[in-house]
Amino acid sequence: MNLSVQIQPASNGSQRVAIGGRLDTHSYQELDRQLAPLLASPIHSLVLDLANLEYISSAGVRSVFKARKALAARGGRVLVAHPQPQIQKVFDVVKAVPLNEIFSSMAEADAYLDAMQQKVLRGDDEE
Repeated sequence: MNLSVQIQPASNGSQRVAIGGRLDTHSYQELDRQLAPLLASPIHSLVLDLANLEYISSAGVRSVFKARKALAARGGRVLVAHPQPQIQKVFDVVKAVPLNEIFSSMAEADAYLDAMQQKVLRGDDEE
């Protein structure tokens, strides 16, 4: 299966991207290409929905890390939702995504993003 990337419309400074198939040495450049304009936009968070991602190689992990680094440089973050067990295992092994940034569902990721935005609005956004 090839890589599929579905970019949802941005909402409240957050961008969702559903990634499916295989993210490997043959497909990571396509993900990087599609993420580039998003990472250059003023979004605060990028939510990667990995429910349909079947495989990730070190090249794919590097793409996720690259996105995290780009957003972190301006105080943003990349969140991961729905990782399949094999994908989660890769993240665990390489410590690519902190456990507090992986969510079992989009609803859980949305609740987290909402809570973070509320903290900022209240003025207590220290984490």
